[in-house]
Amino acid sequence: MPKISPERTNARKDEIVNVCASLYETMNFRDITIKEIGGLTSCKRAAIYNYFQTKEEIFLALHQREYEAWTADLEAILETHNTLTADELAQEFAHSLERRERLLKLLSMNHYDMEANSRPERLVEFKRAYGNSMRAVARCLEKFRPAMTAEEKQDFLYAFFPFIYGIYPYTAVTEKQREAMKAAEVNYVYLSVYEMVYACVRKLLGVKE
Repeated sequence: MPKISPERTNARKDEIVNVCASLYETMNFRDITIKEIGGLTSCKRAAIYNYFQTKEEIFLALHQREYEAWTADLEAILETHNTLTADELAQEFAHSLERRERLLKLLSMNHYDMEANSRPERLVEFKRAYGNSMRAVARCLEKFRPAMTAEEKQDFLYAFFPFIYGIYPYTAVTEKQREAMKAAEVNYVYLSVYEMVYACVRKLLGVKE
C-alpha cells in the first residue's frame, strides 16, 4: 500500500473536519455519526478510521481548530494595538468571542464527551491549542493592563475561562425555552455574546460605570 504524504493526510483530515462542522450547523452532536460524515467525504467511511478512531476525535479536532482561530484573533489584538484602556480591552475580547459561536457551543454542549472518548495523543494536541488561547489572553493582560499583579492576572484567567463555558446556553435560546421561562415566571433578559463578554471583562478588570 503506497504511503500517503503528510500533505495528503492533512487534506483528508481537514475534509473530514469540514464535513463535521457543516453537519453541526443543522444537526446535534448525538445524531452525527461517522457513517453520516463518511457519506459526505471523498474517502470511504472505513478510511476515516485511519485518521480518527471515534466521532468524538473528529469533534475534538474541530474544537481545536476553533481554539486556534480564537488565538489568531487574540494575536491580532496584540499586533494591532499599542495601548488599550480597560474598557477597550473588554470590547476587543467581546468582539473576538462573538465571532466564535461554534467554539462556545462546543464548550458548553459536548466538551466532556469529546475529551472522554479521544485518545491521549489527540487530547494533548487539543490541550495545546487551549493552552495557547489562555497564554494569548494572558499576554493581552500583560501588554494592556501592566499594573495588574501576577495574582490578579491569574484570578482573571481562572474566572474568565470557566465563564466562557456557559455563554452559549444563555445566548442561543429557542422559542420553546422562552415560552417555558415565561410560563415559569423567570425574568429572562436576552444578552448577546458580545454583551455578556463585555460586561464580564469590564467587571473582572474593575471598570467602574
